[in-house]
Amino acid sequence: MDDIDRFLKEDLDERGDVTSNAIIGDLEGKACIITKESCILAGIEEAIEVFKRLGTNAKAIKKDGDEAKPKEKVIEIEGKIKSILAGERLALNFLSRMSGIATLTNELTKMCKKKNPNVKVAATRKTTPGFRKYEKKAVLIGGGEPHRMGLYDGILIKDNHLACISIREAIRKAKKTGMPVEVEVESMEDAMIAAEEKADVIMLDNMKPAEGKLAANRARKINPDVIIEASGGITPDNIANYTFADRISLGMLTHSIKSKDFSLEIEKVY
Repeated sequence: MDDIDRFLKEDLDERGDVTSNAIIGDLEGKACIITKESCILAGIEEAIEVFKRLGTNAKAIKKDGDEAKPKEKVIEIEGKIKSILAGERLALNFLSRMSGIATLTNELTKMCKKKNPNVKVAATRKTTPGFRKYEKKAVLIGGGEPHRMGLYDGILIKDNHLACISIREAIRKAKKTGMPVEVEVESMEDAMIAAEEKADVIMLDNMKPAEGKLAANRARKINPDVIIEASGGITPDNIANYTFADRISLGMLTHSIKSKDFSLEIEKVY
């Protein structure tokens, strides 16, 4: 059972939509999903798949990554009305949350690239359990960088690792894996050690912009190839101050976004 089947089962269980079964029966019709506010669309593919799983014909009017204005039609669905209504909330949940993430990512990326065209805005692992791949996909659609998907696909040495081992030893051991090594530092001293040990990425955690910029400059003098990442305490209000970094990561892309509003409306009943 894949994600969409599991999500549908969460809503329908074994009995299905008891309300629609009781009062609508086998009526057929046509419906559409419209936007209720401006956004960058994400979740169109997933919403289409929801309706297909329920035996309806769904057609995308706009695609993921498109800009949408209020009252624009983005999807049309045709088939049994009870099947359309069975998929309504799941499809809207995909669209609402993913479009919220894509829109915020897009706004922050545009803001930062005005000051540094090469900077990347990245997500973190602060995601909704079970929904990470969709949230990371929405970041990508919005023009951002997904960063690590999990603990399995990238080395990131953090403070709790360094509570057990020195930063030099940690980097040296990690580099033996052959994987790129990122290390989180909270001080100028540790940033310099990470640069000396040829860490591939140095994450400057919770540094003020002035201190972070100085640390980045000094680290690049030691290792010109190092990637500098800024993270911690970064918000839409201050993110432009961190464009000295190659990458800016912030958890709010996935944990504090405001979902966008969509609506499904029945247009015809046959």
